[in-house]
Amino acid sequence: MGVMKKFEQRLEGLVNGTFAKVFKSEVQPVEIAGALQRECDNNATIWNRERTVVPNDFIVELSTPDYERLSPYSGQLGDELSGLVRDYAKQQRYAFMGPIKVHLEKAEDLDTGLYRVRSRTLASSTNQQSPERGPTAPAAPQRGNQGSYGYPPSSPPPMPAAPPPGANRGDHRTPAPGPMPSTRTRRWIEINGTRHQISRATLVLGRSTEADVRIDDPGVSRRHCEIRAGSPSTIQDLGSTNGIVVDGQHTTRATLRDGSRIVVGNSTIVYRQAEG
Repeated sequence: MGVMKKFEQRLEGLVNGTFAKVFKSEVQPVEIAGALQRECDNNATIWNRERTVVPNDFIVELSTPDYERLSPYSGQLGDELSGLVRDYAKQQRYAFMGPIKVHLEKAEDLDTGLYRVRSRTLASSTNQQSPERGPTAPAAPQRGNQGSYGYPPSSPPPMPAAPPPGANRGDHRTPAPGPMPSTRTRRWIEINGTRHQISRATLVLGRSTEADVRIDDPGVSRRHCEIRAGSPSTIQDLGSTNGIVVDGQHTTRATLRDGSRIVVGNSTIVYRQAEG
């Protein structure tokens, strides 16, 4: 069973208890969990042949309404999220410099439903020289998406093309994307023979009814992946359990061309585009 599925099941066991109110929030715990997994992947640093080190100290910034809903349960939620990161790291053979901690903070510049994850590598007081579970390693800080939190990077981090820097809605959904700019290129996808027009800048696919295109497939995550229309169009995995396969290659992000075949769970998606 996948790490994310186990996490979802643990939370489902608490939904009728203390976590009942948490699930009324725009930001769901499983969405934050997926973002933490991506934070590890995006900031993994190879220290030697046997150890790849990832951040162990995380801050999840929330809008004021979401923070007020989640903060009463921050202790329990932080423990669950830390456990998720630990399980995911074990699965991916990642190592840590110190204990894993997940904190919630309020960010005045975020709207309801948006969140931002920042991370850093912190060595424990008893382990200043080597990653947790690993051999001796340099004491230099982890390079990652740290911003004003954590160690200052030696050079500014690259700015992503989309979504806006640091902002997420669900699994990296951009806030209320509007219609795409006027273009002569028509784009659509075909899922198991059914056509879905791409008329927005972003299109989230998943098993959830909140996804832009719902795929009724047990192998598909609630918010599985996102297609970003552009020149060229791209597809991005949103921390799904089973990942995506594009044109026969298992990947987390890929450029799409007319006729690209995407496999999610047991479903096949064909990306199409045409001029005029």
